[in-house]
Amino acid sequence: MNHDGDRGKIISRRAALLGGGKLLLLSTLAGRMYYLQVLEADKYAVLADENRINLRLLPPPRGRILDRNGVPMAVNQQNYRVLIVSEQTDDLDDTLDALSNIIPINDHDRARIAREAKRHRSYVPVTVRENLSWQDVARIEINIPDLPGVMIDVGQSRNYPLEGLGAHLLGYVSAVSEADLQNSSDPLLELPGFRIGKAGIERVYDQALRGKGGTSQVEVNAVGRTIRELKRDEGEPGLDLALTIDLELQQFAAQRLGEESAAAVVVDIHTGDVLVMASTPSFDPNAFNRGLSSEEWKDLISNPRAPLTNKAIAGQYPPGSTFKLMTAMAALESGAITPDQRVFCPGQMSLGNLTLHCWKKGGHGSVDLIAGIQHSCDVYFYEIARRAGWERIADMAKRFGLGTSLGLDLPGERSGTIPDKAWKRATLGQPWYPGETPINAIGQGYVLATPLQLAVMVARLANGGYGVTPHLARDTVDGVHAVPRPAPDWPEIGVSGHNLAQVRRGMFAVCNEPGGTAFSARIKDETMAMSGKTGSSQVKHISSREREAGLKKQEELPWKDRDHALFVCYAPESEPRYACCVVVEHGAHGGSAAAPVARDILIELQKRYVQHPAGTPDRQPDDPAGAARHRADFQLHGHDHDHGAHDHGDHG
Repeated sequence: MNHDGDRGKIISRRAALLGGGKLLLLSTLAGRMYYLQVLEADKYAVLADENRINLRLLPPPRGRILDRNGVPMAVNQQNYRVLIVSEQTDDLDDTLDALSNIIPINDHDRARIAREAKRHRSYVPVTVRENLSWQDVARIEINIPDLPGVMIDVGQSRNYPLEGLGAHLLGYVSAVSEADLQNSSDPLLELPGFRIGKAGIERVYDQALRGKGGTSQVEVNAVGRTIRELKRDEGEPGLDLALTIDLELQQFAAQRLGEESAAAVVVDIHTGDVLVMASTPSFDPNAFNRGLSSEEWKDLISNPRAPLTNKAIAGQYPPGSTFKLMTAMAALESGAITPDQRVFCPGQMSLGNLTLHCWKKGGHGSVDLIAGIQHSCDVYFYEIARRAGWERIADMAKRFGLGTSLGLDLPGERSGTIPDKAWKRATLGQPWYPGETPINAIGQGYVLATPLQLAVMVARLANGGYGVTPHLARDTVDGVHAVPRPAPDWPEIGVSGHNLAQVRRGMFAVCNEPGGTAFSARIKDETMAMSGKTGSSQVKHISSREREAGLKKQEELPWKDRDHALFVCYAPESEPRYACCVVVEHGAHGGSAAAPVARDILIELQKRYVQHPAGTPDRQPDDPAGAARHRADFQLHGHDHDHGAHDHGDHG
């Protein structure tokens, strides 16, 4: 009996321990449940919402680019896209085969679609084609019942309504590259199909034009499929950027240049506004947005007239006789000459063992500063360059904006070349020889300049010697906002107003007195009269044997061997406001190829912007604050010189 009692006690203890253990476990479980469901309720509610709600980034509308009068140059348009969802298709390849009977789908597109379909989840749409026409959309919609998984989507894409007009300024947008992703932390770049500025204004002001992304809160199920949208924030659209360009004048200049390989630049001499920057031939930036074919790319890069190059800022040319203005200023400022001192030109000049020729066989006779500029007499400038020395000429050229980047808000600007002894030693490992001074002093040799630099050079000549610099954005862009540009306060470049007036008198004679190298291209309306300087820069070296045998006319040479034609000018002469430069590659003569183009542009410009007694312009821009201070009183006075009675054209 005792044995049975002991066994009962053992069972009772075990039952008590087991019950106590169960009670402890239940208490622990209850405590844990209380902790999770009561004390940590807020935390897990948030986590649950994060699993249920996805936050998606929305691309903002890209800002437009406008001309100075508000005319759109770059806009956004509806982009019809066809998408495919692989999980909704019976077979992706079969569906693409059926779709290819409606719109073209090449092997490259098929490979991309297959790659993206594998990379993303099966319910995520993959883009098949973008920029569909309305006819394509209609055909697809009609056949949708037979195209499982195919859908039409409407987004936005960049469009340049004027195609090639202003393409070098605007640039283009394109898909984000791996390098772009590595160099930026902007999450917008991660969005499929997002495009950023790759060239031109689109690139320089990309951050402002891009805007700030919005967000969309969507509810998803356990496998991530969207159920409904809960909240949407559209973000901040990109900045509408206004340029200083006048689109109508830009179009006029481009049409006037025609099919030539050429450039034209017009700058406000007081504000630095660039009203015209044309480079021909051009290209269609829309092709870069939609994707260039290999044939289109080959055509662009193989074209000898370089349509992809913005010749206005990246074309570097020997400035030819337009550079004589700098030689004249250096000689006057250094006291090496006075305006009335004469140099006799017999048609050539000897310098040691070197014989230097004037463009006019037989020479110009006795000429002073005004006649030297008017007739573009090489011998005159050879001599005054010898007296002044190259270092003074190079310094003067740099003061006027040559040989350095002007800081234009556009990528690809070249600095040109103003050589000196140190440059030649560092570049060629050679000393500077005396015979190189006169050659470079007439804009040949090592001297190179861009059309923009030459326009700025003339602007500083015409505004009284103030260091105006050019810009394309009408306002100053601060981050993603535009701030009105402050009134200009350009520094003085340190030259005499009297000497500037003398050089300008020569420029007036070039265009407005018989015998001037641009007399035939003059503006006959005196209220619009322009002053300028022609130039022809040698492309092919002329040997002594060729010179003795008799030179062929430029027009008889192959196009690539002809001289470049240049012309720089400002107008109106009575109260200068605009500087212009035109360069026609292989145009032969500045007086006949470039000057008439500049004349027509300045006439059209003054009709629109300058008040004349004969009529009222279409629009009158506000005179910039402080502009009157920048104008020098360089009224032209009568002078008595016998300059001859024939227009020779420029050969200098």
